[in-house]
Amino acid sequence: MASPTMRAGLLVAIAVIAISIAIPTMANRGEWSLININDPRMQELARWAVAEHVEEANDGIKFNRLASGKELVAGGLNFLLVIDAWNGDGKDANYEAMLYMLDWKEPRILLSFYLAD
Repeated sequence: MASPTMRAGLLVAIAVIAISIAIPTMANRGEWSLININDPRMQELARWAVAEHVEEANDGIKFNRLASGKELVAGGLNFLLVIDAWNGDGKDANYEAMLYMLDWKEPRILLSFYLAD
């Protein structure tokens, strides 16, 4: 049987491990963080944003690549994506898309899509 000192030490060790796991997760909440633009989910999200915009605007923009992006975890998943695409005239341009979804299983909402400066 473990001694009271040994049990207390074990509880402290468990608490330290739990805190070390929780703190990095909590630190990212409410702060924008860079995304991995090579992640297939991010690529698909960027393609979806262009397709959704084209469906609404009918302007012929064509997806080229995801150039950069940020994610904010606050009341769901918020994404600010910089998308390299060809405009209706075939010229290369960057567009910014803002998206929201509650989680990866929920429907996506395209909040904005516009030509980046």
